Amino acid sequence: MNKFFFLALALGLWACTEAPSASTFSSELDAFFQSELEEYGPGGAVLVMKGDSTIFTKGYGLADLETGEKITPNTLFNTGSISKTFTAYGILKLRDEGALSLEDSLGLYFPDFDNVEIARKVRIKHLLAHTSGLPDLRKTEEDSLFYLTAKDRENWEPIKRAQALNFEPGEKFQYSNPAFNGLALIIEQVSGRKWQDYVHQEIMLPAGMENSTITDGPYPQEGVAHAYEKVNGQYREYDYGEYPTFAAAGNGGVWSSVNELAKYELAIRQGAFLNEATIAESRTVYEPENRADSLPPFLGF
Repeated sequence: MNKFFFLALALGLWACTEAPSASTFSSELDAFFQSELEEYGPGGAVLVMKGDSTIFTKGYGLADLETGEKITPNTLFNTGSISKTFTAYGILKLRDEGALSLEDSLGLYFPDFDNVEIARKVRIKHLLAHTSGLPDLRKTEEDSLFYLTAKDRENWEPIKRAQALNFEPGEKFQYSNPAFNGLALIIEQVSGRKWQDYVHQEIMLPAGMENSTITDGPYPQEGVAHAYEKVNGQYREYDYGEYPTFAAAGNGGVWSSVNELAKYELAIRQGAFLNEATIAESRTVYEPENRADSLPPFLGF
C-alpha cells in the first residue's frame, strides 16, 4: 500500500472514531513518521493543520549528512510544482489590477512566435489551465546540461518555434511545465520587475513568508534540505533532490518550509494578497471533461 495513502487512511479512520487527546494524536503521528524515517530516511518535515490552527509540526532526520544539520519545521525544501501556484496567483493579481486579461493572446507578449496563428489562438488562460495544446519542444532528454541550467527564458524559447498544436486550445488537458515559464515571463513584461521579485513582494511578504525564496539559478546555500538517493545501501546526494534543478523557476523554483507553506495557506484563505472572488475563480476547473487526470486541475495545479 502506498505510504501516503496509508497515512491519509489512518487519519481518516482517526477522524471517524472518538477523538483522542491532542497529546495522543501527536504521539501517534510522531511514531508513524519516526517509523517512516527509519525505513526511508534521511529526513523530512511535517505539519498538520486543523482549521486555521497548526496542531502538529516537527522535523525528522538530517538536512545535510555532511554537516549533521537537522531538519526542522523551518528548513527550506524545493516545493516543486507548488511553485506553479505562486506564478498563477501573480498572473491573477496583475489581472485584478487591470494590467492584463486572461483572454490576452500570446502574440501580445511574444510577437516572435514562428507561427503567428498559434500565438493568436493560445491565450493566457490556456497556459494557466494546462490546456494550450503547445508541444514541449525542449531537448531535455538529449541535453542534460540544458536540463540543469536553462532558466525560464531558455525553456520557453523552443516553445515559440512550434509549427503545430497538439490539439486546439481549451479542448484537452495536457500538463505543461514550459507554460509556466512563459507565464513567468509575462509577469516580468507586465510588472516591469523580475518575476521572482514581483511574487516575493506581492505574494510572499503579504503572506508572512519572509524566509521563502525563488531560485534564479543557484540554490539557497543555508538552511535547506539536501536530498539523497540510496545506492548500494549508501546515501548519495542527489543535487539537492532536483533533476532537473529547476533553474527554470516559473514551474518549480520556490523554496519554502512547512511553517511558511502553512502561512501561505492561511493567506489564501484570508485574502492577504487576492480577494475571495479571485481565489474562488482560481479553484474553478478550466478544462474539458475528457481529461485523464483524476484530480481537478485548478489554475496553477
